[in-house]
Amino acid sequence: MKLADWTAGGARVQLNGHRLFVRQDGDGRPVTLVHGFPTSSHDWAPTVPELVAAGHRVTTLDLLGFGQSDKPPRHRYSVHEQADLIEALWEHLGIGETALVAHDYGVSVAQELLARDPARITRTALLNGGLYADLHRPIPMQRLLHSRVGPLLARLTDEKRFTANLRSVLGRPVQDEVLHDMWTSVAHDNGHHLAPRLLRYIDDRRAHFHRWTGSLERYEGPLLFVWGPEDPVSGAHVLDRLRRRCPRADFTVLTGVGHYPQLEAPEETARALAAFLTDRTQGTAN
Repeated sequence: MKLADWTAGGARVQLNGHRLFVRQDGDGRPVTLVHGFPTSSHDWAPTVPELVAAGHRVTTLDLLGFGQSDKPPRHRYSVHEQADLIEALWEHLGIGETALVAHDYGVSVAQELLARDPARITRTALLNGGLYADLHRPIPMQRLLHSRVGPLLARLTDEKRFTANLRSVLGRPVQDEVLHDMWTSVAHDNGHHLAPRLLRYIDDRRAHFHRWTGSLERYEGPLLFVWGPEDPVSGAHVLDRLRRRCPRADFTVLTGVGHYPQLEAPEETARALAAFLTDRTQGTAN
């Protein structure tokens, strides 16, 4: 589904003084999908139809500072505020218990939600993300954007540079049209200028390392990791620790896939998530 069609199927909802882009698809058991940095909920477009067909009410949103949601230019963005906004959205939509699926930046938001109220999260599925701050390996561009030169560099970023950096974390090719839509989502309302502010989530991960790793490792609900081992940021080196620290979890490891399983291997990822969310998980540890 193209970005324009995805956006047309959602609405902007006022929450905690901000307007967030939100979509609701399907009926049945609730599941909330949380996207990563620097893109948007459109990353989940290939996944949603499979989950709807499996009998789920799928909630997707653009986090504050991303996609079609508000992008206040001088805001101090934080993972905690993103979790506040998701809880406010659940209240607005009348969602109590829900399954939770998250990728990249979204896994930190998921960890904060698990730390707050793990009983509310019926099942958790996580895709490539910095679950352990000490294992996070940002690409050179992210390091620069997170440095003192970040604001200047962000303003010089264009689609060509963005696409080149995105391709560097992929293991399988992704269509040019998909990458263009990703850039369009990022650049909407000059969102690419916000990268240094949004990247403060790296500092949040360090500051809340024990709280967030503890929330993951103590979680008693069903847990699935859908992982691309070729990801240079959060790939096979993270899997090794997850296997040791989360021995009850299921793993679907996608050979040859990098940082974006839902875009590099959309059918395999959607099937794995649908099976897990409907209690039919068969983890494949490659």
